[in-house]
Amino acid sequence: PNFSSGPCAKRPGYDVAALDQSGLGRSHRSALGKKLLGLACTESARLLGLPEGYRIGIVPASDTGAMEMAMWSLLGARGVDMVAWESFGAGWVTDVVKQLKLKDVTRHEAGYGELPDLSKVNFDNDVVFTWNGTTSGVRVPGGDWIADDRQGLVICDATSAVFAMELPWHKLDVVTYSWQKVLGGEGGHGMLILSPRAVERLESYSPPWPLPKIFRMTSGGKLNEALFKGDTINTPSMLCVADYLDALKWCESVGGVKGTVARSQANLKVIEDFVAKTPWISFLAKTPETRSNTSVCLSVDLPADQVKALAKLLETEGVAYDIGSYKDAPPGIRIWCGATVEQGDLEALLPWLEWGYQQVKG
Repeated sequence: PNFSSGPCAKRPGYDVAALDQSGLGRSHRSALGKKLLGLACTESARLLGLPEGYRIGIVPASDTGAMEMAMWSLLGARGVDMVAWESFGAGWVTDVVKQLKLKDVTRHEAGYGELPDLSKVNFDNDVVFTWNGTTSGVRVPGGDWIADDRQGLVICDATSAVFAMELPWHKLDVVTYSWQKVLGGEGGHGMLILSPRAVERLESYSPPWPLPKIFRMTSGGKLNEALFKGDTINTPSMLCVADYLDALKWCESVGGVKGTVARSQANLKVIEDFVAKTPWISFLAKTPETRSNTSVCLSVDLPADQVKALAKLLETEGVAYDIGSYKDAPPGIRIWCGATVEQGDLEALLPWLEWGYQQVKG
């Protein structure tokens, strides 16, 4: 019944007792602690197939922390294009406009269910966008719209896309994600991926505003390389690290990223088949090419109060937990279809969804 869009379902067969607990009760700065944290970085890079020269590190405060670190450390050197079509992308716009107070900002925005016109994005500027809109179920259809000869940096919040969607790493200079999404890990820790171009920016540009300690990635004008080898800024949870390493092993066992992408796509197909034959439900995403295969957002032909009643009824029945739409999104159903969700569980859910609809409709 676990279909929450974060924290997400644990991997099939998960048992907390099966985790490698050797790091528990040990300092993250011990040889063992550093080894385990370093392994979380190197195994992530290997499984994701990051290009030569890309760094990946563990940072504070989940995906939000990783994005804040990137924006506060890198932006301001040139103009910035902000691309947003749901609440989390809109949050990054607020940071840039109201907190950093950057002046040369171009906003490309669209409502829930749609994408902005990506052809208008100016890659002479820095560009900030989310790959997948977790609260709208709308994702970019690929990376063809991103210029190869870009002058600015491309900063991508990919928290509900990494390990579920193919990402064109050579087109992305900064990528952030968190453990609690596609791999079903625990919260509180973010992953920050930097291209060589992003490192060059960090070492050649100092923003005019003060940087809190947890945002600082350089020392004496040089990148703190240790940060990208498991030497974290603050104290991480070694239990969460063990949980993440377990999730990475599971990822490899199902065929790596190709396997987890295929699982997410198969899960989306289950929902697509149901929607195609069910007149009272539809995708919030207006075009099939932009449908998310993780945070699947659906509109239901019911008043808002009855949509909420439907979600509550299925939770009461122990059938589906946490499937109501995000608080800022249009009323509807949001079903997590990431790789840790079993196709058979989705197939079991759908008759209950039909039953629940009839119950609340009256």
